Amino acid sequence: MNILASMRYLVALDKHRHFGRAAKECHITQPALSNAMRALEAEFAVVIVKRGRSYAGLTPEGEQVLAAAQRMLHERDLLGQELASEALHPRGALRLGAVPTAVPVLSRFVAMLQSKHAGIVPQVLSLSSSELETGLEDLSLDMALGYTGRIEGRKTGVQALPQYTEHYFLLRRAKTLRAAGLHIGARMQWKQAAMYPLVLLTREMHNRTIVDAAFASAGLDVKPVMETNSILTLALSVVAGNVCSVMPGALVDLVRGYRELEALPLVEPEVRTPIGFMTQTSVRPSRVVEAALTLARDGAWLRHAAAHSGLLSA
Repeated sequence: MNILASMRYLVALDKHRHFGRAAKECHITQPALSNAMRALEAEFAVVIVKRGRSYAGLTPEGEQVLAAAQRMLHERDLLGQELASEALHPRGALRLGAVPTAVPVLSRFVAMLQSKHAGIVPQVLSLSSSELETGLEDLSLDMALGYTGRIEGRKTGVQALPQYTEHYFLLRRAKTLRAAGLHIGARMQWKQAAMYPLVLLTREMHNRTIVDAAFASAGLDVKPVMETNSILTLALSVVAGNVCSVMPGALVDLVRGYRELEALPLVEPEVRTPIGFMTQTSVRPSRVVEAALTLARDGAWLRHAAAHSGLLSA
């Protein structure tokens, strides 16, 4: 039995929770995947998969084997990168995730990283906060850019590297067109913003939790006229329609070229939310991850991130 291949199949099975989809990802047949699971069970003399008419999850022993599988595959990836890299030229894949509101900043980050290290191949995913945390835990993500406050005070193997602070704006259509791009207007209270027809992110998004809490602190329970889990829809709805939105500066920065829009910094309450990179501390970082962390600590990059996240306008 190829133990490493079987471990990869187990990780895929846990990811998809379906034998057919896991087999498809691994480019094998479903019977071959089932046989590999039985071979693993015979190897360790434990039941790994709960059996029924369909996939029913892993046994407690199976969860232990899964954790070992994730570490083994991580070490295999590390070895591959070590062998392919030179001292100053890391090579290999880098799996990154970001909450939707931080995707514009992460996109700038990976572009700068790629310009410094052409051998790094980033994969960028837009994920919810809970998905980021799960990805770090099961090692399917190398780094995550999100709300670091969610991990404070928890017993977790995740460490945070601060990047910038989210500031919030009301984005609306301007009453008059301007020669230049988007206008940063006068400050507005959250209770005033509540009077507008709002399109907001859906409730499973942590950003929505922050926005709802800000309105609640102003004594308001706001009902948006539209909800979306897409930051593109959020921005384009304001551009194309008669709705407004509450956005962090990183998203406002995306629509700076639209002269028909204006963004008003929101106050009372003052809402400032830290955003940072998060990595798993239970495994040693690869050369690719080390290169990314070096850039994440670089002063020039941090100033760039701040400039495109609303700090200079708030």
